[in-house]
Amino acid sequence: MTTDKYIKWAGTLQEEAVDLLKTGGKTIVCPTKVGYIIATCDKEGLERKFSAKNRKRNKPGVVLVGSLEQLDALAEMTPEIRKLYEKCWNEDALLGCILPWKESGKQYIPNDGSSELMTDVRGTSCFVIKFGVPGEQIAAELWKDQNGLLFASSANPSGKGNRGVVAGIGERIEAEADMIIEGDDYVRSIQPDKTVETRYEQGVMISFVDEEGKLVPDQGDQRSVKPAPVLIRKGLDVERIMMHLSDGYNSWDYRHGEYY
Repeated sequence: MTTDKYIKWAGTLQEEAVDLLKTGGKTIVCPTKVGYIIATCDKEGLERKFSAKNRKRNKPGVVLVGSLEQLDALAEMTPEIRKLYEKCWNEDALLGCILPWKESGKQYIPNDGSSELMTDVRGTSCFVIKFGVPGEQIAAELWKDQNGLLFASSANPSGKGNRGVVAGIGERIEAEADMIIEGDDYVRSIQPDKTVETRYEQGVMISFVDEEGKLVPDQGDQRSVKPAPVLIRKGLDVERIMMHLSDGYNSWDYRHGEYY
């Protein structure tokens, strides 16, 4: 273990992490509600993230969103999608949705080739809210200060979990990260009644796009509508989110594992 890159989450904004990310090409490991993520702000950092994880490049990149105002600036949404996000925001429920970028939102993507690595071939990304206070604070500060974005993946070898402890991130990610924020106590506090075997290691992910990456329509009172939203990953808060999804849509699919 390389101890000089480790810091313990202090419960407030980790300003040294923000300052590090702003220097460019850097990656950090940060605690979330469901485990650890590796996060960065630009193409050089994204390249390092992909290398550290051995991750396939066909999946939509994850954009960590620090406010609903930031979400409105970046993602293309229908009123029902926006309403779902707002409900989850108010309930502090972790939610990620596959969405297209607004044309006006693309200006905030670093003009260094980042777009190629944090969108899929359809031009979509997964916009995530309420993923955990340590990272939320960093994402919100980056956006507030310079309209900066925070891109992330789970901090573990692709396909393997980190068990919600910093010791589970693996040697490769530990070696690649420039800073590692330890917050095992925070992660444990989110699912205190769960064991390693029963805890969620991910958040709920819903696809709101069709095969071409276009938004599925709002449904109103219609039934048996296609294309419809698809819940493609179950996770923390899944019961509440499915209830909200049912309130907004008469038709939606559950296809856990149907990735992009």
